[in-house]
Amino acid sequence: MMERFEVNILGCGSALPTSRHALSSQVVNLRDKLFMIDCGEGTQLQFRFLKLKFQRLNRIFISHLHGDHCFGLFGLISSLGLLGRTADLHVHAQADAEKIFRPVLDYFCKELTYKVFFHAFNPTKNELIFEDRTLKVSTIPLKHRVPCAGFLFEEKPKSPHIIREMIDFYQVPVSRIAGIKAGADFVTLEGELVANRVFTRPAEPPRKYAYCLDTAYYEKIIPIIEGVDLLYHEATFSHEDIVRAKETYHSSARQAALIAQAAHVKKLVIAHFSARVTDENILLNEAREIFPDTILADEGIVLKV
Repeated sequence: MMERFEVNILGCGSALPTSRHALSSQVVNLRDKLFMIDCGEGTQLQFRFLKLKFQRLNRIFISHLHGDHCFGLFGLISSLGLLGRTADLHVHAQADAEKIFRPVLDYFCKELTYKVFFHAFNPTKNELIFEDRTLKVSTIPLKHRVPCAGFLFEEKPKSPHIIREMIDFYQVPVSRIAGIKAGADFVTLEGELVANRVFTRPAEPPRKYAYCLDTAYYEKIIPIIEGVDLLYHEATFSHEDIVRAKETYHSSARQAALIAQAAHVKKLVIAHFSARVTDENILLNEAREIFPDTILADEGIVLKV
């Protein structure tokens, strides 16, 4: 059974709030550990609406310092304090983030019950910024009006599955199973060498998820996101508004699909819809003409990776 790797969409609108969409934010759930990407205004309310557990939120990744991607951070941090949080909270963002947020937190959140740590990354580089025993998170340099990075979430390879029947048949001691999972062969008491493949079958391939907001069409990301299971890419405008897209360093739905096609991703989710777009099916149809396995983001949906 595949372990949980899901993306919960809290908001998928663009800079101007509308009655249809909340501002950019989502929560990646990997084996019940929660990682937030971006934190637009109102994110903490969306977090409640989706019935996510605040205490399981450990890290927040901020793509860039435009308000629709980070103005919700103040309120969220304050509310976590009111809820009695004691575990440290880690925020990954470009270096200016701490200069902006720390004075506000020092003023409004003097009595926080927990510590907030800011971890600066270079948005112009593709680099590893977080790692634990099950996950790696790397930055994806994007092309926007201000320094901006997407994020690549990669599961670490899992150990092979043990074939219990063969372990029992060859009477393998419990003390040897860890070695077999690590690739060792087994020698029976009679001196027979039994190859590792007899006892194991390959684990499922590691899953990958890429988040790319906000960005103009940018082919340099293609090698970084090659073959990901799920690509979340902005499609702020239709291709009829390509001039506006270029002016604001955003992408059209067609351009998002071209990136997905070139990177051989398995599924594309388009998001960050302009308030000018009243019928998002226009964007969906435009993308599907090039990349059929495309869906629209929407608040409240849960995407399985």
